[in-house]
Amino acid sequence: MYVVYVLKSELFDKHYVGFTQNLIERFKSHNSLGRKGFTTRYRPWKVIHCEFFIDKISALKREKFLKSGVGRTWMKNNIGDY
Repeated sequence: MYVVYVLKSELFDKHYVGFTQNLIERFKSHNSLGRKGFTTRYRPWKVIHCEFFIDKISALKREKFLKSGVGRTWMKNNIGDY
């Protein structure tokens, strides 16, 4: 099972889209374990949206869509806390 997720940093009004097989561990990494990268600069994060997929290819396609301009518009229109 794969999860495509959207994180929000309310403090900095930033969003992050990613995918993983283990959302809890990945969330810990974004909020405390990671030492470098985009998400370390804008902590704390909260999960505002998740979608579940059986296969990796479908999850990657959805992640790519959500990172596109059309996908960002979709998130603004369909995710309540975006």
